[in-house]
Amino acid sequence: MPYSFELGPIRPPSEAYSLLIRVTKNCPWNRCKFCHIYKGQKFELRPVTEVKQDIIVAKAIRDGLQEMSRQTGYGGSLEAVAAAVLSNPPNEAYFNIALWLTHGGTGAFLQDANTLIMPTPDLVEVIKFLKETLPSITQVTSYARSKTAAKKTLAELKALHEAGLSRLHIGLESGYDPILEYMDKGVTAAEHIKGGKNVVKSGISLCEYVLLGLGGKKMWREHAVETAKVLNQIDPEFIRVRTLTVKEGMPLYEEVKNGNFVRSSDEEIVEEEKLLIENLDCHSYFVSDHITNLLQELEGKLPDDKDKMLAAINRFQSLSPEERHNFRVGRRVGIYNELDDMDNPHQHELAEKAIEKLSDDGKKVSDETIYFLMERFI
Repeated sequence: MPYSFELGPIRPPSEAYSLLIRVTKNCPWNRCKFCHIYKGQKFELRPVTEVKQDIIVAKAIRDGLQEMSRQTGYGGSLEAVAAAVLSNPPNEAYFNIALWLTHGGTGAFLQDANTLIMPTPDLVEVIKFLKETLPSITQVTSYARSKTAAKKTLAELKALHEAGLSRLHIGLESGYDPILEYMDKGVTAAEHIKGGKNVVKSGISLCEYVLLGLGGKKMWREHAVETAKVLNQIDPEFIRVRTLTVKEGMPLYEEVKNGNFVRSSDEEIVEEEKLLIENLDCHSYFVSDHITNLLQELEGKLPDDKDKMLAAINRFQSLSPEERHNFRVGRRVGIYNELDDMDNPHQHELAEKAIEKLSDDGKKVSDETIYFLMERFI
């Protein structure tokens, strides 16, 4: 029988090729209205002995693939045999190990939603054991919550960094307290700032996530301006943006149905993102690495690339209404990746055909249909 170890449900897109080690199960807060991932699931701290056993199993799989490469003519090349295993893995654990190895085997991501809540000595022990057992790992990352980071002492965070914790991914979502309260995020703007600053001071790289559209039509302006203020005070290494999607199973789904929350359109969210970028005064890398974002090319180092990003937004906004609609639909059905793709006549025609197919009148696709297209990816 093949080896296996426990895997959680999600990881950031930037950790797609990391070894996944499940340290905690589910989310200790689990009340956010815009999230459905862990609803109905109980949070658990996994015992350190269990986590260590998973690490040992991960090593056994890695070693087995290495032996296979020697016996089957791959000359000991882990990358080569891992690529072969990817086409028909025995289970998810083998798939994760093979994917990890084909991309160098250097990164590890600790799951689930808030590994930082684990007692610091236990988490230090896990990280040290991971790096001792798999010495090729040079970067260890994890999700965390601002409130948890705010409660940790600087000494604790430094101890985690010294043990090998390289980066924390934190869902800031918004810096505007009324939105945070309405969405039941369980944290205030002040706690976001304190937690973020603690992480930065410790030497751990910090990635803060912003959820575009979280203020809806009512609070979009405050969402953009106040979120920028919080990020300016934290000055994280990375700011990553996502665009709000609303699916059945999220508490926010019912809020939309009963009219308490009115969603912004793509074009309104672009205006919100423009206001956010205009108000950012920090030294972060701004990254738009998610398929839900309309303008995924909005990336760069602040403040140097701010004008370049704003120019891309202005380019979209200066298009005719018909061309903006063409891009929106083309982007949401997977024809376009960026604005330059519109210059390709074949892609442009495909987008027009998609509009004809998806619209009632052959000319305009409804916002509801576009929301549905976005939500297929979540």
